[in-house]
Amino acid sequence: MFAALPTLLAAAGPTLDPHPGMILPFVLLLAAIATGPFINKHWWEHHYHHVALALGAITAGYYVLALNAPVRMLHVGHEYVSFIALIGSLFVVSGGIHIRVKGEATPGVNCVFLLVGAVLANFIGTTGASMLLIRPWIRMNKYRITAFHIVFFIFIVSNVGGCLTPIGDPPLFLGYLRGVPFWWTLERCWEAWGVAVFGLIGIFYAFDSKNFLRAPKPVRDKETAQETWKIDGLHNLGFLGLILAAVFLRNPPGLSEALMVAAAVGSYFTTPKPVHEANDFTFAPVKEVAWLFVGIFATMVPALDYLELHADKLGLNSEMKFYWFTGALSGVLDNAPTYLTFLAAAMGRHHLSLSNPADMTTFVAQHDHELIAISLGAVFFGAMTYIGNGPNFMVKSIAEAAKVKTPSFGDYFFRYALPILVPFFALVALMFFSRWRVF
Repeated sequence: MFAALPTLLAAAGPTLDPHPGMILPFVLLLAAIATGPFINKHWWEHHYHHVALALGAITAGYYVLALNAPVRMLHVGHEYVSFIALIGSLFVVSGGIHIRVKGEATPGVNCVFLLVGAVLANFIGTTGASMLLIRPWIRMNKYRITAFHIVFFIFIVSNVGGCLTPIGDPPLFLGYLRGVPFWWTLERCWEAWGVAVFGLIGIFYAFDSKNFLRAPKPVRDKETAQETWKIDGLHNLGFLGLILAAVFLRNPPGLSEALMVAAAVGSYFTTPKPVHEANDFTFAPVKEVAWLFVGIFATMVPALDYLELHADKLGLNSEMKFYWFTGALSGVLDNAPTYLTFLAAAMGRHHLSLSNPADMTTFVAQHDHELIAISLGAVFFGAMTYIGNGPNFMVKSIAEAAKVKTPSFGDYFFRYALPILVPFFALVALMFFSRWRVF
């Protein structure tokens, strides 16, 4: 997504006004992802790519033939290629780094690990931190790992942790390119980051302590629970640095993606085979994400275009509304363009233009609490579904490849995100955007 920013920011003509009924393919794809594995897992595993392609083709055909807007779909195609270049390269490079863990982690050690992951996400992005840490996370809890271990890893490392710098999550980088100062997110969002990260880690500790007490005595034994660490494949840190540098390259077009692919190829062929084997490395997880997101990128276009043109009808006139609306849609749409859409709506309220750097300076200086609301909504609520943020599905796929039971799309939302995240995010809203705010 970072690499797609030049395309997102490029002038592509006026936003089109699609028929609301064209949002249906997107809804159908979400429903298929949620129910397909439950209704007929075998069929879904063999045909999910056909479903994604078919629904995406409907939307693409509508834009090309009915709206005569092939350029719009070409832009989306470039965004998709850039997205896969980033996700895929980070997946390959992180797969060449093996963090060997011996012993069983205690609840306290798990909490420290999640905190480290949340901090690291701001330096290498939520995708980089997730791909680097999910395998050791699984190994250090191998004797008692359950679905909530994977879910809270997604909550904290893959999403909430990355709101301190523009590198942390794509929406914040979009804001940086539009004129938001680089250190603004750290200066204005650190309180919310602290509340969210430490609050979720505290909830996780309660779950994990109960789980740890049910573990067999040898697992709870102090000697067994003492971890030892060893890292192999450290040369891949150089390739990781190349990917992160490529994120910031916008000219010439295609150079960024080419460098990412080169880093992935270099990493794959220079990593010793035993390291890949120790990581149980396969291309299956990235293949699944690549196919599903073909459909997601295509079918979400009408939803985003319609929202951008009709956002004023939502009655967005307060920080609280910007937080909830941005968050709700970031949970099911790509959070980078969703962030831009609501940022444009917020600036428009004050007769400011998203395309004018001077206007952005004015907006940040005079209305930054609205920007905080939009930023937190986009980053935090990406954890609401598996498709809310790029690394979510990757973590799920890697966990399943490691034979770890993960929640289905519906279970993830109804059993974990809805009862845990929504009340917690409501608390954040009260603390930061209500009349009773404490920050």
